[in-house]
Amino acid sequence: MIRSIRNLRRLLLGTVTFAVPVTVSFIDLVGCVVKVEGVSMQPALNPLGDGRSAVDYVFLNRWAAGAYHFQRGEIVSLRSPSNPDQNLIKRIVALEGDLVKTLAYKEAVVHVPSGHCWVEGDHHKNSMDSNFFGPVSLGLISAKASHIVWPPSRWQRLTIQASEDHRVNCLDTFLES
Repeated sequence: MIRSIRNLRRLLLGTVTFAVPVTVSFIDLVGCVVKVEGVSMQPALNPLGDGRSAVDYVFLNRWAAGAYHFQRGEIVSLRSPSNPDQNLIKRIVALEGDLVKTLAYKEAVVHVPSGHCWVEGDHHKNSMDSNFFGPVSLGLISAKASHIVWPPSRWQRLTIQASEDHRVNCLDTFLES
């Protein structure tokens, strides 16, 4: 009996010793599922349903963000420049070198500097985004949101939706005009 308890203890210790580092490494390098709170990304995330806000869970793909190759219209997770304890989920509106006509920033037009991007929530009136804190360093982006994984009725791949309101001009295009 004592021998079987010792064997069970060794088995559990060995399993935990293996499982914990593998799980932590997976979350740090590959990705994780997170709850999206708030209304700043409506209607893409947390759409209103039956008079109350539905809550989405998304897969954050850290692996895809590791090379820092981003596109306009991608939804990303980033550390808030104004509150480092807070993580945000926003859409990339402009990349380095672009000119952006801002919605409420202190400057009407911003040139996005090298190594930065401009992020906004889809629900502009209820979003703490670049219109509040300005261009965001690409180093603050930790992951790309790739899929809605919960609730099952909303399972889908998140698509890249570039801004259609003509507020963003690539610098090369702007200079040619």
